[in-house]
Amino acid sequence: MTNSAPRIAVVIPSYKVTRHILGVIAGIGPEVGRIYVVDDKCPDQSGAYVRAHCSDPRVVVLEHAENQGVGGAVMSGYQAAIQDGVDIIVKVDGDGQMDATLIPDFVAPIINGEADYTKGNRFFDLEQIHQMPKMRLFGNAMLSLLTKLSSGYWDLFDPTNGYTAIHVNAARHLPMHRISKRYFFETDMLFRLNTINAVVVDVPMDASYGDEVSNLKISKIITEFAAKHLRNFSKRIFYNYYLRNMSLASIELPLGLAMLLGGGGYGIAHWVESARLGLATAPGTVMLSALPVLMGMQLVLAFLAHDIASVPRRPIHRMARARARAPVRVQA
Repeated sequence: MTNSAPRIAVVIPSYKVTRHILGVIAGIGPEVGRIYVVDDKCPDQSGAYVRAHCSDPRVVVLEHAENQGVGGAVMSGYQAAIQDGVDIIVKVDGDGQMDATLIPDFVAPIINGEADYTKGNRFFDLEQIHQMPKMRLFGNAMLSLLTKLSSGYWDLFDPTNGYTAIHVNAARHLPMHRISKRYFFETDMLFRLNTINAVVVDVPMDASYGDEVSNLKISKIITEFAAKHLRNFSKRIFYNYYLRNMSLASIELPLGLAMLLGGGGYGIAHWVESARLGLATAPGTVMLSALPVLMGMQLVLAFLAHDIASVPRRPIHRMARARARAPVRVQA
């Protein structure tokens, strides 16, 4: 960004939100210069509806020939915004449950050079949490723990919150064709942002629920989401601790896991054998099992402490601007 006011765009995925979409657009303030409404093969033809009933000159309607999910809609909006030369891209849902007056709060950390990506956190104000349905609260708590492990952003919460903002220099480095396009989109975004060392910051916001029906099921969290979190965790560890960098933590994790599994397996095998024979397990056998388990646990905890301390802290968009301003030296 230059010293002039940043160019801000808003992306609104549109699927079965015809009742709310015009109100969402009307609530977006003058700080936003472009609004992308992405009709994700909506059965209500929301794109045509917006064209027919919205006169806001900032609005650009994008249409998908096939439904791609919220992730696919957001990526289409990102690509259009990048091509149009905006600086910051905000994503809000089209169901009217995200307060558009908060957009300045979401872009402020990016403008101030404190973050590359901001996301809403409905858990910041404990007095507001009681508004959240209990099953949704439990699901978000489960997902938040899994997301911390798989994404590496240990200081974030509320991973399914879709109110976000991103600097264009971070957005253009994302592998958009690889990001999950449906329910796992928001969480997968965090994993991808970590792989490019982007700084992510939570923005407090109130929980709001109207006539929305959540499609997020606990069975999906336990099965599909758990498998995807494990995949992302494995990739992140490989990228950050073996492919791009090596440190003491690169040794602590595999050694700790090996000692935990080895000691635990040794102890269980001998316990089963002793129980079968009706004999007490020898103290030496207990020590040979307990010692590697305790040492392995310490090594794993040491790795986690290193991982928590390694959350990205330096916004990549500031580094990109610094490189752009640096003079080019020509050697004679």
